[in-house]
Amino acid sequence: MSTTDTTPTAGAAAADRRALMRTYAEPPVTFVRGAGTVLYDAAGKEYLDFITGLAVVSLGHSHPTVAEAVATQARTLSHVSNLYGNTIGPEVALTIDRLINGGTGQAGGQVFFANSGAEANECALKLARRWSGGGTHGTTKHVVISADNSFHGRTLATLTATGQPEKHAPFRPLPEGFVHVPYDDITALDAAMDADTVAGVLLEPLQGEGGVMVPSSDYLGAVRALCTERNALLMLDEVQTGLGRTGHWFAFLAQGLRPDVVTMAKALGNGMPVGACWARAEVAAAFGPGDHGSTFGGQPLAMAAVRATLAVMEAEDVCGRAQRAGARLRAGLAALPGVVSVRGAGLLLAAQLEEPTAKEIAAAALEAGLLVNPVRPDAIRVAPPLLVSDAEVDAALTILAGVMGGPAAAPTGPED
Repeated sequence: MSTTDTTPTAGAAAADRRALMRTYAEPPVTFVRGAGTVLYDAAGKEYLDFITGLAVVSLGHSHPTVAEAVATQARTLSHVSNLYGNTIGPEVALTIDRLINGGTGQAGGQVFFANSGAEANECALKLARRWSGGGTHGTTKHVVISADNSFHGRTLATLTATGQPEKHAPFRPLPEGFVHVPYDDITALDAAMDADTVAGVLLEPLQGEGGVMVPSSDYLGAVRALCTERNALLMLDEVQTGLGRTGHWFAFLAQGLRPDVVTMAKALGNGMPVGACWARAEVAAAFGPGDHGSTFGGQPLAMAAVRATLAVMEAEDVCGRAQRAGARLRAGLAALPGVVSVRGAGLLLAAQLEEPTAKEIAAAALEAGLLVNPVRPDAIRVAPPLLVSDAEVDAALTILAGVMGGPAAAPTGPED
C-alpha cells in the first residue's frame, strides 16, 4: 500500500460539491481511479476497497472485459427505447433465468430490466398487486409484508416496504398496504398473513443494511410454505446478496427454495446502473403492455455491461471463490481483538464488536488505507470484490488488526 503524504480529508477537497443536493454526508475522501481491489484518491493515495460500492463492483474496479464491452457498445448502439427491440437484452434475460436455476438449465421465468435495486423492487411490488388483482374485481388482496430492519429502496413504495420507521417519518403520508413483522419470526408472519388481503411477502435472504443478519436455517422454507398455503407470492430481494456474493448465484439456492419473484441489481453490471426483476412465467404473465416500464431499462449499453459481467463471473467461478475467500476472511475477522462473532455468508460478512466503536474503527481503517462499512454502531460490514486475492484479504486483516490494537493477522490458508 502507498503511504503518500495526504489524508482522506485532503483527497475530498479535490471536488467542489456546492452544487450538489445535501442528501449525503460530506465524503471523507474523493476517489478518481480504481483498478481491481484498489482505489486511488485525488492525491494518489491507495486504498483497499472492502466495500466495493456497497457490493456493486463485484469483479473489482475497471475490470478490463466489462470496460471493453461498455466502450464497444457505446460506439455501436447505446439506446433505442423499449418501443423497439435490441439483441442483447433477451440474451441476458436467458442467462439470468439460468442462474436463478443454479446455472444448469432454464428456470422458465421472465425478466424485467430496470436501472436500480429500488426499481427492481418497485416492479416486484406492482407485480404482486397486478397478479393478485388487488383493488380490482372487488378483491382487497394487495398487502405486502416485509421485515423490520429491512432495506428495499428509497422510492415511496420501496421506502414504505423498508422496515425502518426513522426513514419513514419525513415522507408521510406513505402508500398504504404495507405491513412489517420481525425478521426470522415465522409466528409473527403467520399471524400477519391474512389470506384475503396479503398478496406477497418481500424478504432479504440475509439482511444486508440491517447488519448482515442471517435467519434461522428453517425460516425461509417456512415462509415459502406459508406463502403457498395463503396464495401469496414469495418475493426475495437479492439486490445485495445475489450473483455470487454469498457463495451461490443467489442466496436462496443454499436452501433449495423456489421463490416466485427475485430482484437483483448491485453486482449485475459491475458498476453500470442496472437492476432486474425475475418472476415465474405464470406470475410474470400478470403484466401486460403498459402495466410497467422504464425508459432506460434493458438498453443495449447496460445490457452489454451485464452480459460481460455475468460471463466473467461464470468463467471465474465467483461462487466458489466467494466461499473460499469468505472462509479465509471470516477466520481472520474472528481472530481480531474486540470481535465477538462473525456472521454472514461468502464475501458478505459482518464482524460483531464488543463495543459500539464501528464508526471509529472504520475511520481509522480509512486513514490506514482500507474501506470497510460501519453498518451498525457495533458491527463492521465487509464485502470485497469476488475476485479478491488471499494476499489482499490478509492485507486488509492486518490493517484492521493495527487499528483495533492487535497483532497482524496470520494467513489462514494457501494463496490462490
